[in-house]
Amino acid sequence: MKHVERQWYPLSGQQPAAQPRGAAAAARKPPPIDPLTGPRFALAGRVVTMDDAFTVLDDGVVYVDRGTIVAVQDRARKPPADFAGVKVVETGGSIYPGLIELHNHLSFNALTLWSPVPKLYQNRGQWPKHPDYRRLISGPMTVVGEHRDAKGNAALIAPLVRYVECKCLLGGVTTSQGIMLNSNAGIRRYYRGILRNVEQTDDPLLSEAQARIDDVDAKNARSFLKRLNKEDSCFLLHLSEGITPDGETESPARKHFLALEVAPDEWAINDRLAAIHSAGLLAEDFEVMGKLKGSMVWSPLSNLLLYGATARVDAARAAKVRIGLGSDWSPSGSKNLLGELKVAWLYSQHMLNNLFTARDLLAMATRDAAKILKWEQALGSIEADKRADLVVMDGAAGEPCEAFIRARETDIRLVVINGVARYGIPSAMQALGAKGEALKVGGQSRQVFLAQETGDPDVGQVSLKAATAALKKAFKNLKSLARDIEKPKVRKPALMSADAPRRAVWGLALDEIKDTGVDQRPRLPFAGPRDFTGPNLQAASAKSPPLSTILGPIELDPLTVADDPHFLARILSEPNVPAAIRAGLPQLY
Repeated sequence: MKHVERQWYPLSGQQPAAQPRGAAAAARKPPPIDPLTGPRFALAGRVVTMDDAFTVLDDGVVYVDRGTIVAVQDRARKPPADFAGVKVVETGGSIYPGLIELHNHLSFNALTLWSPVPKLYQNRGQWPKHPDYRRLISGPMTVVGEHRDAKGNAALIAPLVRYVECKCLLGGVTTSQGIMLNSNAGIRRYYRGILRNVEQTDDPLLSEAQARIDDVDAKNARSFLKRLNKEDSCFLLHLSEGITPDGETESPARKHFLALEVAPDEWAINDRLAAIHSAGLLAEDFEVMGKLKGSMVWSPLSNLLLYGATARVDAARAAKVRIGLGSDWSPSGSKNLLGELKVAWLYSQHMLNNLFTARDLLAMATRDAAKILKWEQALGSIEADKRADLVVMDGAAGEPCEAFIRARETDIRLVVINGVARYGIPSAMQALGAKGEALKVGGQSRQVFLAQETGDPDVGQVSLKAATAALKKAFKNLKSLARDIEKPKVRKPALMSADAPRRAVWGLALDEIKDTGVDQRPRLPFAGPRDFTGPNLQAASAKSPPLSTILGPIELDPLTVADDPHFLARILSEPNVPAAIRAGLPQLY
């Protein structure tokens, strides 16, 4: 596998000639997302803990100190000793654990919904072949990842990561998959941002998930199983992206799962495997998954938009397969995990005869997601000694989990990550000492606090307003930016000695578009040594027209549905989505 560098470097600047190893490397390992030195504060409201007993305190207080929850108790009880003089902040709402998203290609989340989806597809290998895919999805992101300014620096990566992380925050998401970068020196790293990154936590209490596997292990079932058994972390890998129609047993999507059988009754599946999508699995396959303690990540809207169906989650539940949620990406999914919860709830109501309660679904995005990641000792519920990742929703009436799913984006009053207020209404942000950049969400005043001493310095200099402006300008001028990228590069004579530090130039690691030496899914032989399952990358061939000849202006996807006049109308026009979900979704916004 290509090296994943654990230190960060600026998106521009000098690449160190040699990296520290051993004790020196450990000493320089980055601190957690925010050092555990945050303020001491107390939040009051209805507290929906999502603990093992699903305890709800109708009038409770959450006490937080240095990023950690110290106590959760009824307001009438005496505060912990260290909080005797701490003023309680009245939230005016209900306090929930932060949302944990297990599947999202964040790099693509500046793009609008692919609407309408051109046709009904059967599997992941089909829809990237449509010409619109290169024109509207892979082409624009290639330009964003490769565009350089006059000094040769990546000009759009910092605005992109700022924008898509804020998009998550505005939907109550505190954890998601990370954005990976490549450098010209062969170094790969994850962007260090405001959100928790499941692949790089830099926190001893939070094991780091694997979302990519090297090509060698991905193409050999024995090697893949050995890799799964090697670590205690979770492997979030795409599996069976597509459907298996009723009466069919060997669809391309299901073959992707069947290839995991190493030998009769021996499978490359264990409690570390979290299979993203799993839409092609039959009930008997979920029985295998359940027996071997595998889990799955459900992305219903993306599956419905592309395939007209989604995973057989009723069979997964019957087999006791743990389920998490992910919105996939904005070209064929929800804008955020709050939106995906709404789709999942409608699907349960109308297609599964109310199989999942609102509490079941909220658990998929909090406590169950934490268990899949093996984070349950630190996150997923509001309990003493856990990390303070919190979301406050307006109001405290009605069944609390259903109220969360019914909440609009404008009902989010506060988002806290590691004890730091990151987004919310101005009064709450100011009360917690985190007055930040002002913005409007659905016409209402909000603030986002982006200061972060451990973050990437280039991104730290970019406001949300500046990021939005930069991306809008770039999307308007994609054709000219592509033309600049396509120009032959003139190599300048070296002005530095051979042993001088090499200048690092970073770009997006777009696994969905280019071969990067690692894969997001196993690609195992099925009916012969060369019959590999799973989709091939639809990279541009030598015969493909230059991007400058096919790209044109596109829209920047608005941060929220509340500020997008087209999203719900586009969903209504999608023929692959069941009518009940198309009609029901606007009622939840």
